[in-house]
Amino acid sequence: MTKVITADQAAELIKDGDTVAWTTIGMSYFAEEIAQALEKRFVETGSPKGITPVHDCGCGDGKDAGMSHLAYPGLVKRLISGHTGQAPKMGQLIADNQIEAYLLPQGVLATLWRQIAGHKPGVITKVGMGTFVDPRISGGKVTDKTTEDLVKLIDIEDEQWLLYKSFPVNVAIIRATTADENGNLTVEEEAQISEALPMAQAAHNTGGIVIAQVKYLAEAKSLHPKDVKIPGVLVDYVVVADPENHKQTITTLYNPGLAGNVRVPLGAIPPMPFSERKLIARRAAMELRPDVLVNLGIGVPDGVASVAAEEGVVDQFTLTTELGTYGGVPASGGDFGAAWNADAIIEHHAQFDFYDGGGLDIAFLGLAQADAKGNLNVSKFGPRVVGPGGFINITQSAKKVVFCGTLTAGAKVEFSETGVKVLQEGKAKKFVEAVDHITFSGDIARQNGQPVIYITERAVFELRDEGMTLTEIAPGLDLERDVLAAMDFRPLVADDLREMPIELFQERWGGLKQIMKAGQ
Repeated sequence: MTKVITADQAAELIKDGDTVAWTTIGMSYFAEEIAQALEKRFVETGSPKGITPVHDCGCGDGKDAGMSHLAYPGLVKRLISGHTGQAPKMGQLIADNQIEAYLLPQGVLATLWRQIAGHKPGVITKVGMGTFVDPRISGGKVTDKTTEDLVKLIDIEDEQWLLYKSFPVNVAIIRATTADENGNLTVEEEAQISEALPMAQAAHNTGGIVIAQVKYLAEAKSLHPKDVKIPGVLVDYVVVADPENHKQTITTLYNPGLAGNVRVPLGAIPPMPFSERKLIARRAAMELRPDVLVNLGIGVPDGVASVAAEEGVVDQFTLTTELGTYGGVPASGGDFGAAWNADAIIEHHAQFDFYDGGGLDIAFLGLAQADAKGNLNVSKFGPRVVGPGGFINITQSAKKVVFCGTLTAGAKVEFSETGVKVLQEGKAKKFVEAVDHITFSGDIARQNGQPVIYITERAVFELRDEGMTLTEIAPGLDLERDVLAAMDFRPLVADDLREMPIELFQERWGGLKQIMKAGQ
């Protein structure tokens, strides 16, 4: 009997109250055609009711795609997710307290599927200690409707750990490039290798079903066995989607360079225009050393790769992404999560095993809000709670963390040969007395002896045992007027307070290679 069905038939398989797991990396690996069919069924019939979608990464295009298709009161009872920022309609349900919602670390969810498949109690880890997902704070609950504890504090061998509890999966909706008639799946045009295999195993072993969306259908037994990432015995149904509902990333239908199928010339990529973002990326890049393994977050931090390429040092270290890419240059914008000219691409969940064990030498992440204790918030912005993504796993586990962002939000600054001039102060302070949400715990970092640096266009801070300490100031600025007055707390000021190198503030730099060599 054929496993091939339509998207409408797939939507009919989801029952009231089902827990439905989805593979997703933005729009990569997301079964958009099945989501559209599920939305259509609910709008027309009012069914299914009260489902629990679960997904590890952000899921959507920032508009109407992805999880936004499911953002209806009544359709969704509970959401378990790593990030909702790309699905604003689902985010609005959370802000309006209309559904139960848990926002948990991406790496925990990515590795949870293996635990569910093996009938184990869950993921036991220290990731999340001291952050908002710690059950002593909120346990990842982000609406008043959310009451059940999915995260538990436990003791093992006189040490405290967090247990993220397992649950049965009724339906797993996964994605691949090609299925043969027996349901064997390959991923040759995808930009990554997702958590589809353990997710399918989790559903299969807890009595659920697995539905796979693909672009192509092949003859039975025609796929090379080593290319098959999910064996057909785990796949119950296959939906062949229209290409426009099977995008490689949020913005790209398909580019072979993002799938590792060709190598593209990177020399043609234009350098970043000179701005505060480039200045911050330059100062952050000064923390790089030869032969280190690096992770770059989205936004200001991804400029570090561009600076390194412009400075001719990108081959001296290895850039990685939490989605499993090694080498090359991580893609940015709507292609974030993929990489150009990667040397290797491994499974999403396997990458987090490596990250959680301390495999990263240095991570560069965004800075939305910081406080006097060194805590960071990147998961809550006023009433909008977007979640941590991979931020908690990465920042708690990397050997060194560099946070990158402007000192205030929306300031106008001018750069010249003499340094920086603040033309207009920002509308909101980012360095506050206490952050709104703890996505990174300064206390845990100090306990672990983890080096932490906060880099802005005007100043550099370090997290020291005695507290947040100002160590560098941009040339041309007045300490009190241009830095301390723009903060809600007064940091310690290092006795050896230095000026940031004046060379960083010029249109052309050219100093990174020498700095990296001197730091070996």
